[in-house]
Amino acid sequence: MILVSACLCGVNCKYDGNNNLNEYIYELLKQGKLVPVCPEQLGGMSTPRHPSEIVGGSAKDVLEGKAKVINKKGEDVTRFFVKGAYETLNIARTFNCKAAILKAKSPSCGSGKIYDGTFEGRLIDGNGITSELLIKNGVEVIDETDVAAIKDIVERMS
Repeated sequence: MILVSACLCGVNCKYDGNNNLNEYIYELLKQGKLVPVCPEQLGGMSTPRHPSEIVGGSAKDVLEGKAKVINKKGEDVTRFFVKGAYETLNIARTFNCKAAILKAKSPSCGSGKIYDGTFEGRLIDGNGITSELLIKNGVEVIDETDVAAIKDIVERMS
């Protein structure tokens, strides 16, 4: 099985109450190849919610208690992101997921690039909290923009 951001499957769990439906990924879900998760909801956050970004360090720093996740209102929401990451890891272990297709740029699910913590739309190198934890625990993480990698993972995991 392959873990996937639920928003990519059409679930309205995105911070603004919408989704990021990807038709190709939705077809994989209908074929029973994916396990959808929303780390932010699993961590106890509501939908909709204020957008959040990592501030003061990397996802690794957040997991080590050295940086925070702050929402656009200035509230510290770190505990929700960390809890959601660990809940997602538990689901990955339960379903023996060796790979994950996660939402690009997200402070939870982003892989390779995330927003810089200023809420000005600037990207920096880095991972979201959930991506970082999954990678640390041997789960291969890619984002929905890499269609070739998705097809490769699906073929390998089938």
